[in-house]
Amino acid sequence: MERIPMTPKGYETVLEELRNLKHVERASVIRAIAEAREHGDLSENAEYHAARERQSFIEGRIGELETLTSRVEVIDPSEGSGPEIRFGASVVLEDCESDEKVTYQVVGEYEADIDKGLISIRAPLSRAMIGKVEGDVFELVTPSGTREYEILEVRYG
Repeated sequence: MERIPMTPKGYETVLEELRNLKHVERASVIRAIAEAREHGDLSENAEYHAARERQSFIEGRIGELETLTSRVEVIDPSEGSGPEIRFGASVVLEDCESDEKVTYQVVGEYEADIDKGLISIRAPLSRAMIGKVEGDVFELVTPSGTREYEILEVRYG
């Protein structure tokens, strides 16, 4: 079974969601189902059907998260060092055409969030950067054309 790389912060986020689903959401939906049953005829009870649908979603998500956590390999970026970009690296890039600077951290695919500057290790940009060092320039083919980036800084932790 393939291991899934994840930062400690990403892993804790997954565990927190799992705890919430098991201990808060699951109990809440069980109460909602019990209340809906008290209203009588279940065949025409919209509240009952909605609660059962919610219960199905919660149980499915719990199963997904339990499978995910069993396959996670936690990699602490603060233990990384060296000049090369690897998993966990925070990288400052400059678009060579527009001079726009952006910072991304290379993380696992389940914790990626481009709005927070977290890009998946499997993303094309990450794959193009892996193994590069500060000062390197690389090209990335995008749907809007080829972009050229310079790596300004690589840091861990």
